[in-house]
Amino acid sequence: LFLATGLNPAVEAIRRRGVSRTTAVSIIFTSVIVLVIAFGALVVPPLVSQLTHLIESAPSLLNQLKDNSTIASINTQYGIIDSLQNKLSEVTSDGTLLFSAFGGVIGVGKAVVSGAFSVLSILVLTLYFLAALPTLTKDAYRLVPASRRERVAKITDAIIFRVGAFVGGQITISSFASIFIFILGFALDLPYKSALALVVFVCGLIPLIGHFIGMTIVTLIALTVSPLIAAIALASYIIYVQFENYILTP
Repeated sequence: LFLATGLNPAVEAIRRRGVSRTTAVSIIFTSVIVLVIAFGALVVPPLVSQLTHLIESAPSLLNQLKDNSTIASINTQYGIIDSLQNKLSEVTSDGTLLFSAFGGVIGVGKAVVSGAFSVLSILVLTLYFLAALPTLTKDAYRLVPASRRERVAKITDAIIFRVGAFVGGQITISSFASIFIFILGFALDLPYKSALALVVFVCGLIPLIGHFIGMTIVTLIALTVSPLIAAIALASYIIYVQFENYILTP
């Protein structure tokens, strides 16, 4: 329902051009499916490759962090890097921990099937709610006393519009952050640019602390290049967040 309200403003924009709602829903939903397929075909293969390489290289990347005297001193006192290296070594050694987390090979298969079914269910329900949204709201308004029905209808329609605008706005803002990190990755020659861009996109959807998480990950990856590059990446990210908060988001 949340995704349907997020797509509803686009449907209404097409409807204002004289197109029926059924046609408008078909156009928007087809566009979403095409974009998902295009994303999968163009982005997922290199992304999976980079993420796999990132996981495999993580222990050695953490070892490089010890070259920094400050981080080495912190690690000597608290053993943070050593603990992370041990955990990552367990994950990357023949995937034992990864398979056990899913309950073995059968568990992995069940997880894949369950994930595919969940995605299909979300797509079907999103299509249903998007197509039936006017009917659902109209039926709901009939449950309201006639004396207040018009007022409730106006308020609810405004809420639905603003929820849709919020969802679309969050996705747009997260996309800008992802593009910024991708460009910054090329400018600073950071490793795993596509993976970092996707991580920042997902983090951008998390309220309040999302960018703090993304900033930490980007800075740690940049630190494997050099402390100077890490400082530049951190400063650039902080500047972008201020631009997003005070200019882009409003």
